[in-house]
Amino acid sequence: MASARLKYLSLGVLVFQTTSLVLTMRYSRTLQAEGPRYLASSAVVVAEVMKILACVLLVFKEHSYSIRALNSILRQEILHKPIETLKLAIPSGIYTLQNNLLYVALSNLDAATYQVTYQLKILTTALFSVSMLGRRLGVYQWLSLLVLMAGVALVQWPSESAATPEKEARSAGSQFVGVTAVLVACCSSGFAGVYFEKILKESKQSVWVRNIQLGMFGLVFGLFGMLAYDGERVRESGMFQGYNTITWTVVALQALGGLVIAAVIKYADNILKGFATSLSIILSTLISYFLLQDFDPSSVFFLGAVLVIAATFLYGYEGKPPANPSRA
Repeated sequence: MASARLKYLSLGVLVFQTTSLVLTMRYSRTLQAEGPRYLASSAVVVAEVMKILACVLLVFKEHSYSIRALNSILRQEILHKPIETLKLAIPSGIYTLQNNLLYVALSNLDAATYQVTYQLKILTTALFSVSMLGRRLGVYQWLSLLVLMAGVALVQWPSESAATPEKEARSAGSQFVGVTAVLVACCSSGFAGVYFEKILKESKQSVWVRNIQLGMFGLVFGLFGMLAYDGERVRESGMFQGYNTITWTVVALQALGGLVIAAVIKYADNILKGFATSLSIILSTLISYFLLQDFDPSSVFFLGAVLVIAATFLYGYEGKPPANPSRA
């Protein structure tokens, strides 16, 4: 009974985190407010700081709230193992790029289109898992990837509208930027996720310590990106310009969301994760249409969304792919 409760709790948490992050980020990037809009590069930096602090607290808890033990483990695992720490620079840099791209995507795409298109990360993760980890995919999984691509293609299919040619041109340009950002984010998510999994499997280090290492590099890359891209605006108005309650909510969801998912994912099987993804897509579509009013779905969109949801379930149908005997 307790196990069933944990499963449904994890389902609720996964749906809430996925849906709320996308919707609040989209709302924050399209909200017409007085003064300058907050800098996406600044939000990425603040999220990394929050993630590092959260992971330090979790390591602190793991070691019975001992300052001495915390200091010892951080020195031993981070300072005394520079090669192991440097391995995290690659996925960290890619994750930082990905986090910035998500802001670009949601500044140019409605939440529903973004949610469905971003499921292409299943395809990129699968391909990188095959090439980097030597995994084998079953027939149902390969079939699901074909269904997934067809579904995403239908979601991006241009719909007829009564807009003026100028507005249509601006909309098409915005759509192109948004979709390009999502596609690059999918590729980076797939590679960085599999690379990080490979590193975790090759060591017995705590996942929270690894996330501290990721966050440290992410903070450095994020600061560099912020100063390179938004340096002039930061010098003029500070890195916290345009911040409000919605902005802080977005930053907190982005920083803590991944950690929450990591904590509950052990209770969620593939079918449950499929349900979470499906519910999140449905909720994003409904809220985009009724509350944000920035989305007018077509029958082709609904067909594509159904195919993507079906592909998500189909990919988890066979459970874990068979292990590669050479990597036993």
